[in-house]
Amino acid sequence: MKSKTTWRTTISAALLGAFAWASPAAAQNVVQVDPAIPSYQPVSGISGSLNSIGSDTLNNLMTLWAEGFKKFYPNVNIQIEGKGSSTAPPAMIEGTAQLGPMSRPMRGTEIDAFEAKYGYKPTPLRTSLDSLGVFVHKDNPIKGLTMAQVDSIFSKTQRCRGANATTWGQVGADSAWAGSPISLYGRNSASGTYGFFKEHALCNGDYKDTVKEQPGSASVVQGVSEDRNAAGYSGIGYMTSGVRIVPLAAKAGGSHFDATYPNVVSGNYPLSRFLFVYINREPGKPADPLVREFAKFVFSKEGQEVVIKDGYYPLTAKIAQEEAAKIQ
Repeated sequence: MKSKTTWRTTISAALLGAFAWASPAAAQNVVQVDPAIPSYQPVSGISGSLNSIGSDTLNNLMTLWAEGFKKFYPNVNIQIEGKGSSTAPPAMIEGTAQLGPMSRPMRGTEIDAFEAKYGYKPTPLRTSLDSLGVFVHKDNPIKGLTMAQVDSIFSKTQRCRGANATTWGQVGADSAWAGSPISLYGRNSASGTYGFFKEHALCNGDYKDTVKEQPGSASVVQGVSEDRNAAGYSGIGYMTSGVRIVPLAAKAGGSHFDATYPNVVSGNYPLSRFLFVYINREPGKPADPLVREFAKFVFSKEGQEVVIKDGYYPLTAKIAQEEAAKIQ
C-alpha cells in the first residue's frame, strides 16, 4: 500500500506535467476542458448493448456519458447499475458487465480473481478527477480541519494520530458550537468511497460505530444537509446548497486547502483521486468495438465536458491520450 504522501505525489505528478494550458483558468478556479482534447468522431457499424455495474459515485456520470454516447448511436442500449465499487469486479468476472466504474483502484485480490478467470488482468481507465470532501451543514462555522482531526471525528482507532472527538469544540469550532455533538454519516462497505476514505483519511483504521451508513453518496449529503451537527464524506460531484466542504490541511500547522481543481492538480488538497472505469481487454487484441467507442467518447471533448457538468474535474489531454491508447 502506498503512503498518503506517495499517493498524493503520484496523482499530482501525473497532472502537473500537462497542466500548463490551464494555468490562467485554474488560478480563477474556472474548470475547462483542455483545448488539446479533440472532439469525438463517430464511426459506422456500432450497435449492441453495454452493461455498467459498479460505483455509486460514478452513477450520474455514467448516465450522462451514456446519454451523450446515444446521441451518436441511438440504437445502442446502455444499462447502468451503481451500488458500489466492490460490485464491479465480480460483475466483470461473471461477464454480466463490460464496464466496471470504480471510485478506487481494484484491490490485489480482485485483480487476482479476474486474472484467474481470464488469464490476464483487467484494464483500468482513468476517466476523471474527484475531490473527496468532508461535508458539514451549511451553517457550521468550522474553518478547516487537519487530517488528524478528520481521523479524530470518524475513526475509533485513530491510526492517523488523531484524538477521539465527539463534539465540534474538540476540533476547533467556536463557543456557540463547542458543545454540539458530531453526528456522523458515511457509506457502506461496498462503496469505493468508503474504502478510499478508510485508507487515506483513517490510515486503514476502523470507523466509529456511530457512523450512519448510507446506500449512496446523495444520501450522505442529504443527511448532512438535514442535520445541523453532521459531518459526512462524499465525492465533490454531490455538492448541494445545503452543505459545504471543509478545507483540509495535511498536518497541524499546515495551510488549509479547498477542494478546488488547482488544489487537486498541485496535490495540496489531501483527498484527491482518479475515478476509474475498468474494462476486459485481452492483451495484444483491440477492445470490443462498442466498449472502445464508448471509452473514446469519455476521453473526447464532449465526454470531458460531461465530467464538468456533473461537478467533477476533467483530465488533461496528456492523460486522456494515455488512457485512450489502452483501448486501441
